[in-house]
Amino acid sequence: MQATGSARLRAWIELLRWHKPSGRLILLIPAGWSLWLIPNAPPPTWLVGLIVLGGLAVSGAGCVANDLWDRRIDPQVERTRTRPIADGRVGIPEAVVVLLLALVLALAVVLALPAAGRGLCLLLAVAALPPVLLYPSAKRWFAFPQAVLALCWGFAVLIPWAAATGSLAGGWPLRLVWLATLCWTFGFDTVYAMSDRIDDRRVGVRSSALSLGRRAPLAIGACYGITVITLALAAWISGVNTGFWLLWLLASSGMVREIWLLQRAETSEQRGGPAISRGFYGQQFAGQVRLGGLLLLALVIGRLG
Repeated sequence: MQATGSARLRAWIELLRWHKPSGRLILLIPAGWSLWLIPNAPPPTWLVGLIVLGGLAVSGAGCVANDLWDRRIDPQVERTRTRPIADGRVGIPEAVVVLLLALVLALAVVLALPAAGRGLCLLLAVAALPPVLLYPSAKRWFAFPQAVLALCWGFAVLIPWAAATGSLAGGWPLRLVWLATLCWTFGFDTVYAMSDRIDDRRVGVRSSALSLGRRAPLAIGACYGITVITLALAAWISGVNTGFWLLWLLASSGMVREIWLLQRAETSEQRGGPAISRGFYGQQFAGQVRLGGLLLLALVIGRLG
């Protein structure tokens, strides 16, 4: 039975995942990194607001597309069986309408961006649309679908930069923050996929967590290491002040701690210790939201004054 009234509104919000701020923030954080590394930082407040609105629209569209692709898989996976399409609260036609509304909102945001970069942002948005909509299918044919998501996340750096500067002539700071975003995304989404390994193996879908096997913590650690190093290089080239480095050291230490906890838990389980709970991986994901936000705060402070 489909939801009606306030229950339907709640179902739509859940379909867009707007009731889970961590998933929205983890997309908006790289956009913030980009905006605070532009040559004329800090960015104007109204532009930050547009980027936030656009990020909510695009991430919501991606979530709806994901649930449409996985409508037959989600009911078989413990973590996803209560999603609105999986449990029948939202039908397929209704979900398509929500998807189209999210895409229209995203287009409206692009058209409201500064004229100097609007055309380039529109081209980037069009280029981003296929991987965003096709990413959910990647688990059916690609051993590392998290790499496709990382490519999607890369547009969260390119579009804000183009909107703020009118071009992608950002030199090394832009290249480095783009690389940092790709590596960070691959790392945290591999952690996220680790919670579904048993279900994914049973259902027959792929993930980097399954493909990497016991090497997953090492690969995730390498991704986090590249993230903090490349972001530091981008900040240094951009001329940040001392305040950045203090917070960067704190965030980097947090990254090291997170990967140590992950490696310890995985090793213990492999040696016959207690099974890792799904909540542990959720805590790891939430930890990346905090650490990514701390790196953004470091850039904000580092570009002030």
